[in-house]
Amino acid sequence: MTTYTTQMDAARKQIVTAQMKQVALEEQMDINELMAAIAKGSIIIPANKNHKNLSAKGVGKGLATKINVNLGISKDCCNIDKEMEKALYAVNLKADAIMDLSCYGKTREFRKKLVELSPVMIGTVPIYDAVGFYDKNLKDISVDEFFDVVEVHAQDGVDFMTIHAGLNRAVAEKVKKNERLTAVVSRGGSLLFRWMELNDRENPFYEHFDRLLEICQKYDVALSLGDGCRPGSINDSTDASQVEELIVLGELTLKAWEKNVQVMIEGPGHMAIDEIAGNMMIEKRLCHGAPFYVLGPIVTDVAPGYDHITSAIGGAIAASSGADFLCYVTPAEHLRLPDMDDMKEGIIAARIAAHAADIVKGVKGAREWDYKMSKARRNLDWNAMFELAIDSDKPKKYRKSSLPEHEDTCTMCGNMCAVKNMNKVLNSK
Repeated sequence: MTTYTTQMDAARKQIVTAQMKQVALEEQMDINELMAAIAKGSIIIPANKNHKNLSAKGVGKGLATKINVNLGISKDCCNIDKEMEKALYAVNLKADAIMDLSCYGKTREFRKKLVELSPVMIGTVPIYDAVGFYDKNLKDISVDEFFDVVEVHAQDGVDFMTIHAGLNRAVAEKVKKNERLTAVVSRGGSLLFRWMELNDRENPFYEHFDRLLEICQKYDVALSLGDGCRPGSINDSTDASQVEELIVLGELTLKAWEKNVQVMIEGPGHMAIDEIAGNMMIEKRLCHGAPFYVLGPIVTDVAPGYDHITSAIGGAIAASSGADFLCYVTPAEHLRLPDMDDMKEGIIAARIAAHAADIVKGVKGAREWDYKMSKARRNLDWNAMFELAIDSDKPKKYRKSSLPEHEDTCTMCGNMCAVKNMNKVLNSK
């Protein structure tokens, strides 16, 4: 019997895995076409061998745009039960992935529980956990300790990990020589930047990248190569530091593929609308068609409290231009840890952006969904509209809060409803 190490290895050996079958069925995609894309690296299926109840999802070219939800415990908010409640709520709201960004307290207890209960893929940023777990000065964390945390996360069943391996010393010099308004806003990137400066050493994940690949190969963890130099303001977008790091990430992608390790690339960040499509093209070219995972992009810096909207605008443009995976942004971005209501606003906004892009991409079933909604509106079928809505609760509440005199209208137009009047005219012929 032929064995395999990772989904990419299986695809290259023409082995159809259970996860491939799940993705092919959900995406209405020919299994051989899917296998070819996984072998090439343009599609990944993050599926750790130890995540036993995973309902596999594919990320990449030709597939529906996926969305991720961030959560996790911190020193200021360390209620494990509350974060688990958020995680299950995110699954119910049809998030495709959850990233555990925990950095304080019983992080492993929370992570293992999350993997055990979650049917969606789980991601982490191990360097956050390393700083909290070892409870010592960043300077004093050793290379071995960084990698020990990575291995523990892999053992626990994490499906993908964000590793800022591209922010090496050469890129760090670019940051120092090319002044940015908001410097390095990536938490993981800033920690590694500081570690390199304090120790006068190379980024351990760049210097010992093969060691990282061995862990990923052993457990089939997908690498999410982090954008340590993502722009934290539209002033800093598409600058020398961002592009230099992207070049390094492209080189690391090829090294990962040599070891059959699946890769996706993380991207901006804050960015003006007219730069988004170009950035998607640059990433795909420099990173050899690897899936692209973007935070936003947030298209203006002046809307705190509404960044789920600024992000959804950027996300729709990014995904329609080639991005494959959107990280949700909530109204609480830059302000606080999101609560349940913030989460819902962020998830719905991201799902709207993803679906709007899927219509443009020609994803199977995307345009048909809109056709069904339009048909329900033409028929003034309120129940069908609610069932088809991305979020059925809100339209139901709106309808119930202001009932019309005539059931087949709404309180905006009443008997002047254009749909009602046109139905009368056209159906009478």
